[in-house]
Amino acid sequence: MVRSFVLTGGLAALMACSGNIGASADAGSEPVADASARPDASADADASATADARAGLDDASADAGPGDSSLHADAAPISGLDLRPPNRTCVAPDAPNEAPVQLRLQRVFAAVGGFTRPLFAAMAPGASTRWYVLEQPGRVWVFDNLPGVNARASFIDITDRVDDGPNEAGLLGMAFHPDYSTNGYVYLSYTADVAGQLVSRISRFTKLSSEEALDPASEQIILTQDQPFGNHNGGCIQFGPDRLLYIALGDGGSGGDPQGNGQNLDVLLGKILRIDVDRGQPYAIPSDNPFASGGGAAEIYAWGLRNPWRFSFDLETGELWAGDVGQGAQEEIDLIVRGGNYGWRTMEGDRCYDDPGCDRTGLVLPVATYGRNEGVSVTGGVVYRGQAISELVGQYLYADFSSGRMWGLSEDPMTGARTPSVLLETGRNIASFAQSHDGEVFLLDLGGGMYSLERVNNPQPSTFPQRLSETGCFDPLDPKRPGAALIPYDLNAPLWSDTATKSRYFAIPDGTTIGVGADGDLDFPNGSVLAKHFSLGGRWVETRLFMRHLDGRWAGYTYHWNDAQTEATLLPAGRRVQVGTESWLIPSRGQCLQCHSQVAGGSLGLELGQLNRDLTYPQTGRTRNQLVTLDAIGVFTSTLGGDVTQLPRYPSYGGPEPIELRARAYLHANCAGCHRPQGLGRGQMDLRFATSLADSGLCGVPENGDLGIAGARIVAPGEPSRSVISHRMSALGSARMPPLGSEQVDPVGTALIDAWIRALATCP
Repeated sequence: MVRSFVLTGGLAALMACSGNIGASADAGSEPVADASARPDASADADASATADARAGLDDASADAGPGDSSLHADAAPISGLDLRPPNRTCVAPDAPNEAPVQLRLQRVFAAVGGFTRPLFAAMAPGASTRWYVLEQPGRVWVFDNLPGVNARASFIDITDRVDDGPNEAGLLGMAFHPDYSTNGYVYLSYTADVAGQLVSRISRFTKLSSEEALDPASEQIILTQDQPFGNHNGGCIQFGPDRLLYIALGDGGSGGDPQGNGQNLDVLLGKILRIDVDRGQPYAIPSDNPFASGGGAAEIYAWGLRNPWRFSFDLETGELWAGDVGQGAQEEIDLIVRGGNYGWRTMEGDRCYDDPGCDRTGLVLPVATYGRNEGVSVTGGVVYRGQAISELVGQYLYADFSSGRMWGLSEDPMTGARTPSVLLETGRNIASFAQSHDGEVFLLDLGGGMYSLERVNNPQPSTFPQRLSETGCFDPLDPKRPGAALIPYDLNAPLWSDTATKSRYFAIPDGTTIGVGADGDLDFPNGSVLAKHFSLGGRWVETRLFMRHLDGRWAGYTYHWNDAQTEATLLPAGRRVQVGTESWLIPSRGQCLQCHSQVAGGSLGLELGQLNRDLTYPQTGRTRNQLVTLDAIGVFTSTLGGDVTQLPRYPSYGGPEPIELRARAYLHANCAGCHRPQGLGRGQMDLRFATSLADSGLCGVPENGDLGIAGARIVAPGEPSRSVISHRMSALGSARMPPLGSEQVDPVGTALIDAWIRALATCP
């Protein structure tokens, strides 16, 4: 079977994020912050694994020696390897878990089918018989709350009026009226395009009398708010215990709240609102709202918020909890009170933002914060009130959309101090939490699944390897040497990682194969291990293993090399190290998943366009095309066909190809992990190589944050000085892009992008 691949050839512009692991997402990432350190396992803890690994090395030299051309007895082999190496030892183990209670996510209601960007799920008031799941494009599905349910029905479809073009826009929230069983009212929060203006709407819809569905024609628009930019739309709505409707709106978007909306009491942006939909048309103002009698917009309940993406009420106490997405340094959890000012943009989290000596008087500080080493986009959660996991009762659970890490926030009964602890590395893009009426907790993955939070019964002690020599992927006697199962590879367009030298390998379990997507991206089977060595000035610094665990989750782990260069030890968190005169930042596991996200496909660099090149294979000494070699040894699920000229190939940065294609390749490798549909990059850019320049949202487009450049554009044809992308690539502070994995300016990359901009006559 010969596959066809379509690459329309678009540009990929920088402004984005690819972690140290980089666009060659190949070699996973980094150690987890907050995992408690454990004593090193002894070097001979698993004698059988060590023996197998050593035997594998011996087998490899016997099976794949330079003179072995058994596949092509009469001609020079076309493949760099003769056989696919057996893999007895280099298989992803179970993920480490040192949380106070061991938890897992269990897929539920899978038989009803996957969802398209699910953002919210709920039960109707007083009824536990059905679930309702909201999808960002504009649909809500309803299905029975039964384990084996295999059918769902449309509750409402308003895709005809929802604008979900910007990543943070769409159908964002839903709230059942407390009297839904008698009046049939449901409120939806969504964004729409009105004569070219993005607006947020809160609308009421009424249930059809004949079925469990809403009538799309019954819409009554309750509240409308213009959105000056495409991001920070908030969108969560819920009825509180007081039967009033609470509405979250972000600060209007861009970066740094350029319009000052968070602290402007005359506008609704950057606020949580509270209105009474039962006493007035279209609503009334509750008499105890902070500005019901003047001094600010009457709808305001609390202010000084940047983008309160999700909030919830404690089922027992009625307290209002919110996760507020940070700017560039901190994510925060807030306990929202009437009349509270949560500080944005005077503060970001518990740090001054707009003024180094900011006055905190009158501000409500967050209950908890976390930094960029643990994630980049908080998803507010719920207070656990179930019975299945007694250790969590009363804890506020929340997660990071990017890293997939989930925390529990517990309260000291004596002092009232709240302390966060890492509960689970989900490996998923958690878009929202949901809660059944009995207090149990569910999570929604933007990739399409709904999961229940469950206890792991009879958990076994973690056996995750603490030393590189114990992983089964490298020679146990000399872990600098790759084990027999590892297949080397290299890339056409590598990620810039300062001055580091990198070597790359992968291994897949015996009996498995690698799928190839229509876009040329490789889909590795569960159990796969991607490895990358980093060295500086001839000294080995770290080895990263990016693993796809047997449950399908990707996670990254870093092993730091000792001074003697004889062994590397697993790091529980990120760390800055000094190598000669150079400072090197080893990222955390959370930072790894900021770029190696589900949306980006996990492994970023392993794709046909990157691998379509020659490599000299140490096992045979032959220099051959990597795709031909991998195809010949049966690595792929379906054969690629023999003519690699018909397969995608990204140009090298200094190659003979047109400058636009070389610039596209650079930006694809360094940025497209985040700047793609539903990625973590700000704005609406799609910077993948296959996206045309006209469709990339890049050329001639104003940037969300112009860096003080007059007439700034992301790319201004012919003018690098007006192109924000050029300035961000050359910056070393908070404006730098990509924000992770590099602390030095790439002279080759910046020269290439500037030359391309100068050569660009006009936007398509």
